[in-house]
Amino acid sequence: MELQDTTAVITGSTGRLGSEISLALAGAGCNCICHYFQNEKLAAELVGQIKSLGRRAVALRADLTSEKQIDALFEKIKTEVDSGLSVPRILINSAGVFARQQLAEINSKDAQSIFALNLTAPILISRNFVKLLGRKVSSEQSPVAQIINMVDVGAVRPWSEYSVYCSSKAGLIGATKALAKELAPAICVNAVAPGAATWPEDYSQAERDRQLSFIPAGRIAGTNEITPAIIFLLESDYITGQVLCVDGGRSI
Repeated sequence: MELQDTTAVITGSTGRLGSEISLALAGAGCNCICHYFQNEKLAAELVGQIKSLGRRAVALRADLTSEKQIDALFEKIKTEVDSGLSVPRILINSAGVFARQQLAEINSKDAQSIFALNLTAPILISRNFVKLLGRKVSSEQSPVAQIINMVDVGAVRPWSEYSVYCSSKAGLIGATKALAKELAPAICVNAVAPGAATWPEDYSQAERDRQLSFIPAGRIAGTNEITPAIIFLLESDYITGQVLCVDGGRSI
């Protein structure tokens, strides 16, 4: 896909990785619709940074655990399209929650909340994204759009005490492959599985050293090492249904 002047929707754009993805897409020539939930100030700053790169940008708020708010988000996107922004042809499902829970601590409410944001929301957002594309999906015989789901190396090589989180991301890998089949050939659907890019606040130095011993590269990633994988997939019209691990070898 040609990225210049293409509009992208990025969920969770105010997160550390989400903001890097947004700026990387803007640097590649995309106009950006930056979704956020709570941090309006960061969203406004991100929009300013993107505009300084000569691209169009807008920040839109929604609680992605609510189907009604997802639908409302896309109504707002339609309004932006009616105001001159091109119909989005890129969707990056980056919003998510990272949660460590021992089995004894897990309850239904917390588990449902994690699955709602990490798995159900990307599926519903993809549904609305496809609707927005309209007739192109059924009429085109070559890719007209791209969906990338941000998963996690923990979905490929699960960790102890993260059963709900790893399951939610593993489910998103399954959804990625299923949607790739359903939406082909008009839409390519792939996933990027980063390894560790930041440390949980409760990790001691000993625990960090232990985790590093599992990574052949011997270090965690910088977010600037994850975004090139996303650009690569967006520019590749013959790759779909794949999971690209950017993890320093942690998954092998």
